[in-house]
Amino acid sequence: MRRTTYTLSILIGALLIIGGAATWVLVSTTLADQKITVSDDASCLAGDDVDGPFSAYCQAMVIDKHALEATGGLRYAELGRDDPKRQTAMTASFLQASLFTSVVAFGLAAMAIAIGVLFILIGLGIRDVANRIGDLAGRARRPPREAHPFGVMPRGTPGGDHRGRPPVLIPMELVDA
Repeated sequence: MRRTTYTLSILIGALLIIGGAATWVLVSTTLADQKITVSDDASCLAGDDVDGPFSAYCQAMVIDKHALEATGGLRYAELGRDDPKRQTAMTASFLQASLFTSVVAFGLAAMAIAIGVLFILIGLGIRDVANRIGDLAGRARRPPREAHPFGVMPRGTPGGDHRGRPPVLIPMELVDA
């Protein structure tokens, strides 16, 4: 049972790490394929290629800034249906949502990797405990020490060891130490 548990934990951890890394690479390459560059007037990462979570966030923020400048500080829902600026606000809103979705995808990928590492560590811990329990169970199956009035006899036959040597008495003070 313990063997199955730690093996399964390590396997799930490895799958989470692989899935998280694959997601990170997929989102990163998809963003890079769009050939978006963070606007020069952005408050962060100006001029950087949008291919990661920070550059995607910075570009989304500068799109919001530009959209508000173009619409006179009004959001899409605040513009009249016939206002020509409404199309600009809508496009900006869609672009922002796409970039923020990428940021969330990067976060989920990083979280999957972190949870995968955690599962592997838990699996290794369970394996270590299982091995220690197995060692203790192996010791419990050994023959008990025999009582002697002057001490404890080592494990084995009462008359000595298997080579015919006489028994060695271990003083009780040393046994308790």
